[in-house]
Amino acid sequence: MASATSISYTLIGFHKTHKESNPKSTITQYTKTKPITLSMTFQEAKKTVMSPTATTTAATTTTRQQTLEQEQEAMQHIYRKKPKHPKEHHSKRRLRHVWREIQGESDWAGLLDPIDPILRLELIRYGEMAQACYDAFDFDPFSKYCGSCRFTRRNFFSSLGMPHPRHGYTVTRYLYATANINLPNFFRQSRWPKMWSKNANWAGYVAVSDDEMSKRIGRRDVAVAWRGTVTHLEWVADLMDFLKPFSSNSIPCLDPSVKVESGFLDLYNEKDENCGYCKYSAREQILTEIKRLLEMYPNEELSITITGHSLGAALAILSAYDIVETGLNVVADSRVVPVSVFSFSGPRVGNVRFKERLENLGLKVLRVLNVHDMVPKSPGLVFNEHLPAAVMKLAEGLPWSYSHVGVELALDHKNSPFLNPNGDAICAHNLEALLHLIDGYHGKGERFVLATGRDPALVNKACDFLKDHYLVPPNWRQNENKGMVLSHDGRWVQPERPKLDDHPEDMHHHLKQLGLATSYDI
Repeated sequence: MASATSISYTLIGFHKTHKESNPKSTITQYTKTKPITLSMTFQEAKKTVMSPTATTTAATTTTRQQTLEQEQEAMQHIYRKKPKHPKEHHSKRRLRHVWREIQGESDWAGLLDPIDPILRLELIRYGEMAQACYDAFDFDPFSKYCGSCRFTRRNFFSSLGMPHPRHGYTVTRYLYATANINLPNFFRQSRWPKMWSKNANWAGYVAVSDDEMSKRIGRRDVAVAWRGTVTHLEWVADLMDFLKPFSSNSIPCLDPSVKVESGFLDLYNEKDENCGYCKYSAREQILTEIKRLLEMYPNEELSITITGHSLGAALAILSAYDIVETGLNVVADSRVVPVSVFSFSGPRVGNVRFKERLENLGLKVLRVLNVHDMVPKSPGLVFNEHLPAAVMKLAEGLPWSYSHVGVELALDHKNSPFLNPNGDAICAHNLEALLHLIDGYHGKGERFVLATGRDPALVNKACDFLKDHYLVPPNWRQNENKGMVLSHDGRWVQPERPKLDDHPEDMHHHLKQLGLATSYDI
């Protein structure tokens, strides 16, 4: 596969030459015998244009060569001249030595402006774990498995083509949520009369770092990734925009003034006892799995990292707060396991008391967002953390007074030379675009320079955000033949998939230990 540098140099150069030499010609008129492709390097593409078989004149060819060379020189700074972070001179600085700092032990002080290179890599890594929820989810209503994960948990990362050295995690459990709540744009349902589940949707996964990864990152990391909403933003309008106590529905919380958005809480806490996949709430599923995994590694350094995008970011904050509020992160020898949230494009979740309680409990939250995205501005469009403290104090009792939590890293897609500055609301909310912005961000006022070589083409995976002259088709990620296969008798059919795991056999045991078992469970 060509590097991001090859793609950028080649396509930018050809676009500008094309416009200057003959605006009405097509890209294929550059050469009749050998088309220019994304896999070409800059030098290969230049040779193609300079080929004697090309149909251009010698004068035009010379002009194109000069233009390509000029474009190559102009684009060098986007990839190579990266501003140095003050800590980059420490050649022996490794994640395993500074992981607590990267996880927010000091609230990321001094790590965001300019951005710490290790933190950048970790943000992208956890962002890719959240993106995996979208890539693995079956959105197609014509599929009998719509609303489920397309892969079994044992083959989750490998099925998505995520390299093991970078994502050395094992998925230990899938998470499910019931569709019987008022968030229709979060849920997908099949049109088939017989489907995998009528009332459940796959909502994310829990994973744990393997031995090799744990050695590299300095601890055993329990990671949770929540699925969000990528194709529609109407779910924001679905919110009741009404706060209710976190202690509703028997969730333990000593302070009844701690309130969260009711739709988020329902999604997290509701269950359907007639459904095999969501007979336990998402809350019960994640708490029992976190407890089980912490008990599996009693003598190791541990961390809990929760991530999500959009609505998934709200669930990440909600579930992380639940873990620290219930004291689940305090292990048998009284050690406190650090809990961190990397939130991407997330909405506000609760009121000021929720923010204060969350931060007093030591939960660390880093929120990454695009300043042009509407979702982080909701709910609480009027009463929010931007108002003076005295005004918010007066509005504390209102059911629509919200406040963001944690530390914010605000990015601007208009700083990227790759992205269309006039992208629509879907583009501004896109997770792949946000990871692209993280890759190019070095600090306020610093120029945009891609640091890791992450392919800009990923931005257009599920939207149309890249500038046209990169020639990357919009919404290019498609399932081959939309999942249809040719059967032995020559008919195109939807193949059967392996049954997804529902709940582990020791679920009741952990529920009882957590005090969550009901008469139905027993």
